[in-house]
Amino acid sequence: MPPDLDPTTDFIAGTIAGIAGLLIAHPFDTVKVRLQHPDLSSRYHSVTHAFATIIKEERFSGLFKGIASPLATCGFMNGLVFAAYKFFLKAQMPDDSIPSLTQVAIAGSCCGVVMSLFSAPIELIKIRQQNMLESGLGSVSVSKLIYTIHRENGLKGLFRGLTATALRDIGYGAYFFGYEATSRFLTTPPAIDGGQGSIPLWVLFASGGVAGVLGWLPTFPMDVVKTRMQSTETAEARSIMRSEVTTGDNPYRTTISTIQHSYRTGGAGVFFRGLSPTMLRAIPVNMATFAVYETVAGMLSP
Repeated sequence: MPPDLDPTTDFIAGTIAGIAGLLIAHPFDTVKVRLQHPDLSSRYHSVTHAFATIIKEERFSGLFKGIASPLATCGFMNGLVFAAYKFFLKAQMPDDSIPSLTQVAIAGSCCGVVMSLFSAPIELIKIRQQNMLESGLGSVSVSKLIYTIHRENGLKGLFRGLTATALRDIGYGAYFFGYEATSRFLTTPPAIDGGQGSIPLWVLFASGGVAGVLGWLPTFPMDVVKTRMQSTETAEARSIMRSEVTTGDNPYRTTISTIQHSYRTGGAGVFFRGLSPTMLRAIPVNMATFAVYETVAGMLSP
């Protein structure tokens, strides 16, 4: 992934890659969110049982609950991820030389922190929809959810879990590091210098798979914290959304209180709930994402 691409090319390639990745990932993400929810997780004995139960009770479309919000924005978001990553990469480099892996990791981490400002409200809406137990995709519309959250908590309500989201998205550093390190290891130096088109497809797949795993493992506990914070809502909101979730006085008010309560009630293992479906989706999704990105970028590059 050379750093000298036109920003527009970065954005377009990232947009198309993001849509491809989302369509593969979303059913696994729904299962992950259900397994991480403090009240809903007891309904499911395993990943396969969660898949089967959701399909049985909510039809196959239940696996795609909440997809409207990320689908409307994922192209833009993924395009922004790659463009922001290249921006922070170039900011560290005085010329067009190949960046070091340390520079790659720093650029990825900075990119993740910036992207959390966008991903936090989008994932909040997605998670609220995914935790609705009614059948079908559209139990409550995105606009109604936004209106309800804003009416009760103002603009800050839409950014609930922002700190946990930022701490999780620092994982983009490991994500891009994993991709670059693997592609450089598997590809000869002349091929790396040669640009997108010279990287074999199997290397793109392998590098994307490694990136997906490394991007999640270091920061997965913060994803659990974020999901628990964003899954909870007030009694009035539960009534409007017809949710069965009940959280009492809500011990998930802040990042620290969520960590403390989760550890006290579930031990260290609670911070890795939902890891299996995440790893199952991470490899194929990121194989597809990077392969599509590099292919499209290669087609658009002069």
